[in-house]
Amino acid sequence: MVLFWFRRDLRLEDNAGLCRALQTGVPVQLVFVFDREILDKLENRSDARVQFIHQELHQINMELAAWGSKLWVHYGSPLEAHRQWLSEHPEIQGVFANRDYEPYARKRDEQIEQLYQSEGRWFKGTKDHVVFEKSEVAKGDGTAYSVFTPYSRRWRERLAQEGINHFNSLELLSSGLRKEPSVKPIPSLESMNFSPSDLPVPPRVWSDEVIRAYASRRNFPAEEQGTTRLGLHLRFGTLSIRKLLRHAADHSETFVSELIWRDFYQMLLYHFPDSPSKAVKPAYDRIEWETSEENFNSWCEGRTGYPMVDAGMRQLNATGFMHNRVRMVVASFLTKHLLIDWRWGEAYFAQKLLDYDQASNVGGWQWASGSGNDAAPYFRIFNPQSQLEKFDPKMAYVKQWIPEFGTAKYPKPIVDHSFARQRCLERYKSALSAGY
Repeated sequence: MVLFWFRRDLRLEDNAGLCRALQTGVPVQLVFVFDREILDKLENRSDARVQFIHQELHQINMELAAWGSKLWVHYGSPLEAHRQWLSEHPEIQGVFANRDYEPYARKRDEQIEQLYQSEGRWFKGTKDHVVFEKSEVAKGDGTAYSVFTPYSRRWRERLAQEGINHFNSLELLSSGLRKEPSVKPIPSLESMNFSPSDLPVPPRVWSDEVIRAYASRRNFPAEEQGTTRLGLHLRFGTLSIRKLLRHAADHSETFVSELIWRDFYQMLLYHFPDSPSKAVKPAYDRIEWETSEENFNSWCEGRTGYPMVDAGMRQLNATGFMHNRVRMVVASFLTKHLLIDWRWGEAYFAQKLLDYDQASNVGGWQWASGSGNDAAPYFRIFNPQSQLEKFDPKMAYVKQWIPEFGTAKYPKPIVDHSFARQRCLERYKSALSAGY
């Protein structure tokens, strides 16, 4: 028997690691771990992402039942889970899993690999979550790209050469799965100290029309069909990145470019594993940040007096989603208008976003603050008012999320734009010139 360990790839279709396991000719047992190292840090005990994973596992289990198989699901630490499985089933030869590039995941997988090797077994990782990983798209000397445009150009060249893979994991299930006669129930949300969430989850569907019109509609947050809202499904792998790319490739260069940004940020996180806590450009860690809890709370709650910022934060708090254009505006506002450390904003997004992905989130926040690879220069400071006039000219988005807009109940701006801009320029310039 071999194991296939689900992580951020919760699907049976076009699953690279699962396909590799099924091709061994040895019965495959599918497993999942509700990792307490992650779950115990979640403040919201009705976190919609946990419920989403729980529901997807039940769906997979129902599908497996048609082939006489069942998931093994453990609540605890991954090391504890694998030790238990190896102890109870000495016939396990090894485990397959799709690679995860986050720093915690890499350390976890090293630990699990060491466990298997100490038992005379093996651990095999596979690329699945991205189109190109690690150093597959690199400069001529083999080093990582730090600028998106040349990375994107080389990414497209490589895709044209290699095409888009498809893995026939679904077709192999009927003959490759280990039969599981006993019923192993999936731990309930309540047993893990979680309760159901009432946040709606975006569907795992899209239309070619949305992708075709993506370039012209994507920047307008009031546009209901402007984006696909598939981020959650890409994050947890309930949708194959290859399947989406195949559909998008003929319809929208701009949409494909967004998928390349996703690979770019995953590559950067792999090569800069300290980036969740340290500026990629070290000089930016010399910036003297403001530490006003009051201003930060006003930003979190959507009470800054800047309509596009406030609408975005209220949308995030209410739905777990924020439009991408607005993400850039609110991140720029926090780091440059309020001069609050980007790590505060990154942590808040990590709590709230349904589609939270560490690579893209850290990359986006470092971009906004100017501290990352291929980041916006420090002197590029979004004017929230001009962004509003350009991308929500009829105020439809603002009025949707700020019902009191235009009345005395709506707060005055907590900071003057001209003052904030000048303060930011001086503070950044001072930090970046220090030591030269």
